Amino acid sequence: MRIAILAATAALATLPALGAVAAEPQVTVTYGAKLQDKIDEYGARDVDRLAEDLRESVLKRAAKTPALDDATIELVLEDVVPNRPTIQQMSDKPGLSYDSFGVGGASISGTVTTADGRTAPVSYRWYETDIRWAYPSSTWSDARQTFDRFALRLARNAAGAGN
Repeated sequence: MRIAILAATAALATLPALGAVAAEPQVTVTYGAKLQDKIDEYGARDVDRLAEDLRESVLKRAAKTPALDDATIELVLEDVVPNRPTIQQMSDKPGLSYDSFGVGGASISGTVTTADGRTAPVSYRWYETDIRWAYPSSTWSDARQTFDRFALRLARNAAGAGN
């Protein structure tokens, strides 16, 4: 009986803390015109997966940044370039090989609206310039690296602006 009372008391003590938890930021990703023109070439499945990777990367960083609590982050995936041919590209061009490789990257733009209503534009682009880094890469390595760099920069800038 005593254990049940202690457990109930402990549970009740955490309720105010649970109410004080800030909501996660909302992150949406749409496609820019340049990328929309490439969806058939790359394959819708790959492009959709990239958009989700970008959303998850930003959400992961933003969730750890108090300045972005309850923020609305609307992103546009403007362009992506793969390091290796996509499944769709190899299907469309039978002579193409996964052994082919090149430099890749991505371009992102959008807006961030904080809980207090302030809106700020954001943009980031990064494309690898050294072919030597492309050989060990997977299809979307440079694009995903761009997403991680963007998410880190977004969180750092928001944290700095909150001070």
